[in-house]
Amino acid sequence: MKTINVGLLGFGTIGTGVAKLLLTNSALIADKVGTPVVLKKIADLDVTTDRGIELSPGLLTTNAMELLDDPEIAVVVELIGGYEPAKSFVLRAIENGKHVVTANKALLALHGEEIYAAAARKGVEVLFEAAVGGGIPVISAIKGNMAANNFGSVFGILNGTCNYILTCMTQEGADFATVLHRAQQLGYAEADPTFDVEGIDTAHKLALLVSLCFGTRVNFADIYTEGISSISAVDIKFARDFGYKIKLLAIGKRDGDLVEARVHPTMIPVSYPLADVDGVFNAIRLTGDFVGPVMLSGRGAGMEPTASAVLGDIIDISRNLMAGINRRCAPLSFLDGSVATLKIKPMGEIESKYYLRFSAVDRPSVLAKISGVLGAHNISIESMVQTARMIGGSVPIVIMTHEAREMDVQKALQEIDTFDIITDQSRYIRIEDNLE
Repeated sequence: MKTINVGLLGFGTIGTGVAKLLLTNSALIADKVGTPVVLKKIADLDVTTDRGIELSPGLLTTNAMELLDDPEIAVVVELIGGYEPAKSFVLRAIENGKHVVTANKALLALHGEEIYAAAARKGVEVLFEAAVGGGIPVISAIKGNMAANNFGSVFGILNGTCNYILTCMTQEGADFATVLHRAQQLGYAEADPTFDVEGIDTAHKLALLVSLCFGTRVNFADIYTEGISSISAVDIKFARDFGYKIKLLAIGKRDGDLVEARVHPTMIPVSYPLADVDGVFNAIRLTGDFVGPVMLSGRGAGMEPTASAVLGDIIDISRNLMAGINRRCAPLSFLDGSVATLKIKPMGEIESKYYLRFSAVDRPSVLAKISGVLGAHNISIESMVQTARMIGGSVPIVIMTHEAREMDVQKALQEIDTFDIITDQSRYIRIEDNLE
């Protein structure tokens, strides 16, 4: 009986989960594929640490070339992460005619075009279900059941660390630093949480979703990215008072020949299903022209759900190999010659509603001066709250606007912050209350 051999690059948390799942459910996988799918080699710099899994002698190596150059290995799974040596290893695997499965969203967001082109030349697959949303099958949904749709938008809560922090801040009234420290103690946040809390991880995932949904190449540097470190308990309370929750939202929208691609803290109405996605869970909301809105949610990270997604890709490739099919579907769903290069809409041109919070001295003329500047920059006020409660010696003034242009809002805030009546930098959060 033909055997499909798999090589695994990286034996960390996710790699261990993949090995465990492949070994534990080997009979089930063989029944579904029609032949054994065998883990032949694992390459990692650390081959001595006990991962709590029993492996056959000779399975582990510190030399990745033993795996990449083995003609009997048909599928290489890259779980190293980062850019190098992951990129070089993936390209070598492709050059050797091997199919690739990866969870490396950072690698694909920055170097995907080069990798996809190499795969096209060699006629091999590059699958990456685990790169977005962990165990949530969003990529296979876009490429499969929803492939006939023109997508108008994609919204995502794509980082469990940020979602956990914002959830705790909302439920407990705690500040960012306190909850971040707890998340690190629980293992939800890295010792250096920058990629998570500053939105970079989310932007990597959005780059892939935008490419898949809109059939376009994406220059990662063009994605506006803003994290949650400046969000305060004060802002979360005011958001709740107005009927909103704050989420770190990945936003992709098709706007004619332009695409919006941005990541930032966003107020969404508490009545929206996305607002109910709390803790470390992820969710993606897609809108197709025929299927309408579809939301997928689940565990977006961790050993088991991510391993499940990786194995799904391995099984998909294995089924194709059994049927004598190579490269049944291009990595971005669109045929290589059909992938466009749509320009990302400049951030200054996007239009949104805004939450604005000003810290001011308690004087009668304050509101008039602020509203005057906003009006001069074509920003219309929808509602306003000025409390008698002092925060840090200043009175908070909160304004919710109608739709306004980002460029106008930024110019207005810069002008307002020069006033001697303003005691701290003005805060703003964009609002999305029409997720179509």
